[in-house]
Amino acid sequence: MADNELPLNLREDKVSEETKKLISSLPTDKDFQGNLCKYQGSWYYYNTLQGVINFHNNFQPQETDIILASSPKSGTTWLKALTVALLERSKHHDDHPLLSDNPHALVPFLENNLYLKSSTPDLTKYSSSSPRLFATHMPLHTLKEGLKGSPCKIVFMCRNAKDAGVTFYGPFWDQVLSYWRGSLEDPSRVLFMKYEEMKEEPCVQLKRLAEFLGCPFTEEELESGSVDKVLELCSLRSLSDLEINKSGKNVNGVDYKFYFRKGEVGDWKNHLTPEMESRIDMIIEEKLRGSGLSF
Repeated sequence: MADNELPLNLREDKVSEETKKLISSLPTDKDFQGNLCKYQGSWYYYNTLQGVINFHNNFQPQETDIILASSPKSGTTWLKALTVALLERSKHHDDHPLLSDNPHALVPFLENNLYLKSSTPDLTKYSSSSPRLFATHMPLHTLKEGLKGSPCKIVFMCRNAKDAGVTFYGPFWDQVLSYWRGSLEDPSRVLFMKYEEMKEEPCVQLKRLAEFLGCPFTEEELESGSVDKVLELCSLRSLSDLEINKSGKNVNGVDYKFYFRKGEVGDWKNHLTPEMESRIDMIIEEKLRGSGLSF
């Protein structure tokens, strides 16, 4: 397949000469989709690395920015939808942005969208509302380099490696631990959330997210059922039934419908053998030992 026929993140047409020199000094590898290089502990496709570099060099953070971070296939779409719904809950139902736009269009990725398409993207459309919402799959130390000391809030969603691994294989532990430790060091700035806890006690976790973002539910909202309304709007069933999520595509040409998997906790049991489960459990224990984090 020609380079220009590939999804934007898998191409190499955006890579500058300076970044090519950087890549030549980095560990490299290949997967079934394309060339990879290891930068600051994480593996990136070459164009995506250029997006990271562009973000580092050119992003101008605002103190009110909110960054939603996650590993791929760890509840990213749900987290984006919930955050938009929380911040936009004063709008009438018919005018709600989630009814006409996919969560990934409303909360664009920094390195895989905005700074992948351009070294200096036009962010004015996101400046019309405060706070601005952005997303990332970068680990915390790489993200912070582009935030340049800004006190903006960061929300990280993680998921049990056995469930996340069913849909994505790649860097995981260093990223998860970077946000876990960041949340312990600065809990007013970094919120660490677990997908499993969101599924088990959605009302509690949604109110926790709202408090962290500075938009807590009022007593009147609690009495009128606003929490349940947000959860219903952002449910897998509701989002996957919307026309925009049935027919739309993201910047890389991926159908939005593929973002809506089963969303079940423990679905790994349908894919992993007991031997695979045991091995992953051993890795989890080894990687998280002494951190205080468990699944």
